[in-house]
Amino acid sequence: MNIGIIGLGTSLPERRITNDDLATTLDTNDEWIRTRTGIAARRIADDTIDVTDLATEAAQKALADANLTADDIGLIVVGTATGRAFPSTACTVQERLGALGATAFDISAACSGFIFALQTAASMMPATASKYALVIGAEKMSSIVDWSDRSTAILFGDGAGAVVLGPTEQQGLNAFELGTDGRGAHLLFKELDGPIEMNGREVFKFAVRKLPDIVEKVILKADGTLAELDLLIPHQANLRIIEAARERLGIAEEKVIVTIDEHANTSAASIPLALEEARSQGRLQPGTTLVLAGFGAGLTWGAAYITWTKGENT
Repeated sequence: MNIGIIGLGTSLPERRITNDDLATTLDTNDEWIRTRTGIAARRIADDTIDVTDLATEAAQKALADANLTADDIGLIVVGTATGRAFPSTACTVQERLGALGATAFDISAACSGFIFALQTAASMMPATASKYALVIGAEKMSSIVDWSDRSTAILFGDGAGAVVLGPTEQQGLNAFELGTDGRGAHLLFKELDGPIEMNGREVFKFAVRKLPDIVEKVILKADGTLAELDLLIPHQANLRIIEAARERLGIAEEKVIVTIDEHANTSAASIPLALEEARSQGRLQPGTTLVLAGFGAGLTWGAAYITWTKGENT
């Protein structure tokens, strides 16, 4: 069957932390952070909010957007790096939604997690006879950041985004490009009881090289062209990475969705959050073509070529 996105929902904590707020406890300032990252603020969840809370709220909104109930869902896949070891975030979301007929599990691919989860769900739907699936990217990055480390504390935020996959008149999920290079695992990692550690310079070089590469490859797989592409929705890690990739690809600035200024890096949540931003701008109409592209720890990368199908008469 043809599968596409038929519902979308997001969740962001209420608390907004600006660069000036961080400057009260860190040796930094707004200009320093903006110049190097493009970040102006980030949403940070308080101690009473868990990543499962963010994931569940996004899922509930996506279900309502698709005019479905939890009983309709046969599969839940959550991309997250900040859930418990077990049970999975997806199991808790399933219970809270009341989607007791759904198979539910997590995928850990860091900032590429949403793309990995999207491809996994799309592949499993026919095999498990699931008519509808929930795919969620959710992170509480504030829970694993060393807030005394200027090099990482300024980069991350919390949030979640979810999509509902279901049958559509035309194929919505047209092509995927996924990959991993474990030789770069030491460049960005978190030990079990430690904070995020990152070689920023090397991760930057990897991302600038890999992001345009996977965009070109997934478009080729979909038999499309860069000229035909309506929107690029990249992982929001650093504005300089996004700009370097855009320039290398020769894509017009207005075709690239950017949310890092207000969301910072929300890891697996960044792409669905940016997808919602595109919709809020009126940029997503049935037939709109877009590439979602992410990269992260592992090192991992993933891209999806999508035709927007939300709003079709199915």
